[in-house]
Amino acid sequence: MAQKENVFKLKGKVQHYAWGGSSYLPKLLSVPNPENKPFAEYWLGAHDNAPAEIEGAAPAKLNEYIQQQPEILLGSVAAGRFGRLPYLLKILDVKEMLSIQVHPTKKNAELEFAAENKKGVALNAPHRNYKDDNHKPELMLALSDFWLLHGFRPEEELMRVLATVPELKFLQPVYSMEGYKGLYQAVMEMPQQEVNTALQPLLDRILPLYKEHELRKHEEDFWAARAALTYNEGDKIDRGIFSIYFFNLVNVLPGEAVFQDAGVPHAYLEGQNVEIMANSDNVLRGGLTPKHVDVPELLKHIRFEATHPRVIRESNEPGHIVVYKTPAPDFELSKISLQAGERVTIQSHSVEIFLVLEGKVQVDDGGGFLRTTGDAFIAFDKAKLNLRADMDTIIYRAAVPKG
Repeated sequence: MAQKENVFKLKGKVQHYAWGGSSYLPKLLSVPNPENKPFAEYWLGAHDNAPAEIEGAAPAKLNEYIQQQPEILLGSVAAGRFGRLPYLLKILDVKEMLSIQVHPTKKNAELEFAAENKKGVALNAPHRNYKDDNHKPELMLALSDFWLLHGFRPEEELMRVLATVPELKFLQPVYSMEGYKGLYQAVMEMPQQEVNTALQPLLDRILPLYKEHELRKHEEDFWAARAALTYNEGDKIDRGIFSIYFFNLVNVLPGEAVFQDAGVPHAYLEGQNVEIMANSDNVLRGGLTPKHVDVPELLKHIRFEATHPRVIRESNEPGHIVVYKTPAPDFELSKISLQAGERVTIQSHSVEIFLVLEGKVQVDDGGGFLRTTGDAFIAFDKAKLNLRADMDTIIYRAAVPKG
């Protein structure tokens, strides 16, 4: 392919999940939302469920376009290792709490996906656990004040919580004798009536405080009350409320990031972020959701160990590009910051997707085009891009790590 055919404008796909906000993504993407629909996620990738579309290419769907010439477009190394675009870039607007979830390892995803196929479970069946054969490590980078649950609390902290929240004291001996797995398994397998009996006194205590705005976001009670108001149905109290007290409650500030590997239970609670992950939609849920929860399957994949949250901060390296390092072989996220008039030259390695979060940039790939706030573009293997900012500009870049 000639160099001028290596860089294109790209348009992603919006996912209208119920938990999404109604203003952030429409404003970013400059699209009207007169019906106030939830705009939860903006996908930029080649996942078969919602592939991005390339302007001026045929076929336009990114997954189909790459399938035509994977070695040329991905580069021989990435094509040989992954056979497809290995990552998915997203922007999320989390208005309501997302489900507690865990993702499988690559090996387990392959085995379990094949097993469900063999059983004849339809890919779109509501009780289907595995949508593809891939793992789903994730990196989230906060664009706003962001709150999430991330892994089991360290032992001393969890013991303190179980000792100080009166309605949870009955779980102290369970944790003392059986550890993380025994504790979590106990509440996940607990009959619903026992869940109700255990949690109703807690809700009776904290809901009035929440409604009077007397709880703060750094308190577990705040999120437990919000979860109850969001997900409780009739006489069924969502057992995911237990996990709010078991897991680390993490607050990340704009520019800070958190990596979540296979087996680490987590849930997004509130805020906007850039998210990059392996190209997968495999999710095993553990509560705070009306969707399918398969407890035995969930328990097979969780890491029952203490997690010490590690916040990845922007490095102060010289130049215009900051890279957020993770151990994932599938993806790398970086941030390009340009002041008005500044330029940067980029030599693409495999497929790279760029999203202009704010500003205006000239993309000169031989022909050249303009990209402004909310616009995206894509560069295939060995493309050379010259970027020049017409105003102060921030671009997020998804790539395959070198080596």
